[in-house]
Amino acid sequence: MTTIPFGPQLIGRTEKALNALLDRELAGTGLTEPQWVTLTLTVLAEGTLSPAALAVRVAEALRVAEPVAREHLVALAAAGLVVTTAGLTVAPTDRGLEVWRSVRAATSRITDSLWGDLPAPDRETAARVLNVVLTRAGAAL
Repeated sequence: MTTIPFGPQLIGRTEKALNALLDRELAGTGLTEPQWVTLTLTVLAEGTLSPAALAVRVAEALRVAEPVAREHLVALAAAGLVVTTAGLTVAPTDRGLEVWRSVRAATSRITDSLWGDLPAPDRETAARVLNVVLTRAGAAL
């Protein structure tokens, strides 16, 4: 494979490859990539966010409108992966946690094989550069 210089093509191809790996792990779960992000944010919130607050967080992460984010929450609830608790917060169900842990374990193994052996300074530089690009892209949006 030819080395691609840093820029939109490298970032785009890397994103496509990583999404293809995620899609492979999501196969059979019934989850789309946006639903996976929504489930992940739900799990990480640990049942502390209202549906509205979680929808805002999902909308920001996915760069979508809040109604679209709410649709992802509704789809996860219909699939039995999240539930609104009596305290009016959204939490993963036992099944939701099981699916999340399974996919997370698989993707962690993959990502560790991709960059786990890279020297820490290289990972720190990559993180710094990608965070600058992400911040600038967010400002452009």
